[in-house]
Amino acid sequence: MPGIIARIKEFSRSPQGQRTIATARRTAADPRKREQARQLLGRLRGRR
Repeated sequence: MPGIIARIKEFSRSPQGQRTIATARRTAADPRKREQARQLLGRLRGRR
């Protein structure tokens, strides 16, 4: 599906996309948020 990939690339280059990426990077750097994400992924993987 090249259309979806192209849309994601376009969004990531936009000012709003850059803000979203910066926010995600700051959140990923926070140890508490990283642990919350790890737990959430573990729960989602456990459902299969």
